[in-house]
Amino acid sequence: MLEFGAPTTESVSEDEPRNTWLSIKRGLLGRCPHCGEGKLFKAYLKPVDACAVCGEEMFHHRADDFPPYLAIFIVGHIVVAGFMATDSWLVLESWQHLMIWIPITIILSLSLLPPLKGGVIGLQWALRMHGFGGETDELLLAPVSPEDAR
Repeated sequence: MLEFGAPTTESVSEDEPRNTWLSIKRGLLGRCPHCGEGKLFKAYLKPVDACAVCGEEMFHHRADDFPPYLAIFIVGHIVVAGFMATDSWLVLESWQHLMIWIPITIILSLSLLPPLKGGVIGLQWALRMHGFGGETDELLLAPVSPEDAR
């Protein structure tokens, strides 16, 4: 069975298993998933090209839309639950709810994005996905000719 980040025909220098939860935790804290010492981000959501401490390359990660999806999922549950709880024991006008819940939604969304992106990068590193295992995505995404498909 093909696994994400499984070694290709060339042997990978690091064959030992990676601790998934530890690397996700390090990513959530904004640290390198490999060593836990170096910074993962050089700007708000811009990861470093390589860790300054251990040299682990980070430029080939593919977090894409997963961190915003997770942020929407988490913030949506918090805001809807908070709105419903507040509405059940306080009598507020609609504009008062807007003044409460719109800023909370914006602040939660913007504060959750960097840790969630770091966690996704840590997960990809632990599972050796998207170049973190030594192989390149070009090998995995090479077009298949009709003769090879038979």
